[in-house]
Amino acid sequence: MTNVNDRADFDSPWKEIIEAYFPQAMHFFFPETSALIDWERPYEFLDKEFQQIAREAEQGKRYADQLVKVWQTQGEELWLLIHVEIQAQKEDNFSKRMFTYNFRIFDRFDQPAISLAILCDSNHEWRPSNYSYNYPNTRLNFEFGSVKLLDYENRFHELENSDNPFATVVMAHLKTQQTRSSPEQRKIWKFSLIRRLYDLGLQEQDIRNLYRFIDWVMILPKALENQFWEEFKQFEQERTMRYVTTGERIGYERGEQEGEQRLILRLLQRRVGELSPELQKRIQSLSLNQLETLGEALLDFTAMEDLLNWLQTNQSA
Repeated sequence: MTNVNDRADFDSPWKEIIEAYFPQAMHFFFPETSALIDWERPYEFLDKEFQQIAREAEQGKRYADQLVKVWQTQGEELWLLIHVEIQAQKEDNFSKRMFTYNFRIFDRFDQPAISLAILCDSNHEWRPSNYSYNYPNTRLNFEFGSVKLLDYENRFHELENSDNPFATVVMAHLKTQQTRSSPEQRKIWKFSLIRRLYDLGLQEQDIRNLYRFIDWVMILPKALENQFWEEFKQFEQERTMRYVTTGERIGYERGEQEGEQRLILRLLQRRVGELSPELQKRIQSLSLNQLETLGEALLDFTAMEDLLNWLQTNQSA
């Protein structure tokens, strides 16, 4: 099961959710820029181009950044740099970095970019919006768009009544911040937010996408996590959903898989003797289905060779 440290970097779920629902993200956070875009034409994530200007090693950490090419309603190409600032506290060099990225895009690709920031920190006062310097003969004032997720605290009712995926994303983020010292409350909100996906009548893939984001950010202590998945599994069964096992596939499976691993390792040690660390890692890399298959097969094992043969046959290199 993923622990808190593994999930400290929110890069991946933010990137995934923005890629999955990019038009909705723009409508939700930056409606004025969204109005410039011809959404009938395809948009393109410029990952290679962003890597050329990012120089991530300089920053010492990763960011959930996206460089996207869209088309304006007048038919002109437009580049957007979307930055999600995950840091829990303000960052002094933030505005300078926004300017630097913008300039690098212009310098390298001869292409102006609209720079936009989504601020996820918990500091009400920190609201970066520009980078400037001013001398007698030279001046610069670079302004960029930004939204502060904390501002939605006073608009929570509006979020609850919205079917935009990013209403759910913002609610999950805010409730994660608000329940840092109350895991029981977080569990209640996590259940409520995921149940809401079903109440909205979303398609299965949308439920899976948003489910994954909520599960990633709303981390629970292990005991509560297991309790949560048991309750949610029951909820799905009571609703007799067409895709009743969604919860198992996405979240509950993690807890179930960890328990299955421990059981299989104990049984194997009884059957074939002490397992080396390397063998233990190989067992832990198996999928839930593979673990269940191994659980049945090991009943016939009598020596270590039987386990090694099974792994060679059933586990891809």
